[in-house]
Amino acid sequence: MNGVPLSRWITFWSLAVVGCALDLASKHWMFDWLGMPGGRPYWIIDGIFGFETSLNDGALFGLGKGKVLWFAALSVVAAIGINYWLFVARAALDRWLTVALGCIMGGVLGNLYDRLGLWAPAGLDPAYAHAVRDWILFRYGEWTWPNFNLADSFLVCGAGMLCWHALRTELAQRKANAQAADGAAEQRIAGA
Repeated sequence: MNGVPLSRWITFWSLAVVGCALDLASKHWMFDWLGMPGGRPYWIIDGIFGFETSLNDGALFGLGKGKVLWFAALSVVAAIGINYWLFVARAALDRWLTVALGCIMGGVLGNLYDRLGLWAPAGLDPAYAHAVRDWILFRYGEWTWPNFNLADSFLVCGAGMLCWHALRTELAQRKANAQAADGAAEQRIAGA
């Protein structure tokens, strides 16, 4: 397995498969319960947090509207790149990266399923057959956060973990460089 422990393969694929399954199950359940977009939201905290179905034929915040097949292709490239980075370039030797990328892969797969149109019921407007199903709603006064789903949450959590890892690695590198510089200075002083 290219020097990557079996436990990292299991961790990564468990997170990816479970994350994708939770996302798809929640989308199916919410769309069955609330129906297609256009209905009223179901509020858990009145006017602040609730559930409302929507279809996003773009990406983050609806950017790239109508480019769902391009985003599907980008998702496939991302999935290949993640697997390469983890298991060929051996980033999976780092447990934190394995977990972060497992979360990201779960989100990629959940939204890719929608973008491929595998969920679309018969008779759905073809413009939305490849849209991502969203259902989590946040509002504050007149401000509404764009609806999202569990796949989006996994993507954001994984990306946050990657940022944290990069920051932690950068700080550790700076500390090691400072210690090496101090050690070299001490050797010069001792040798003088």
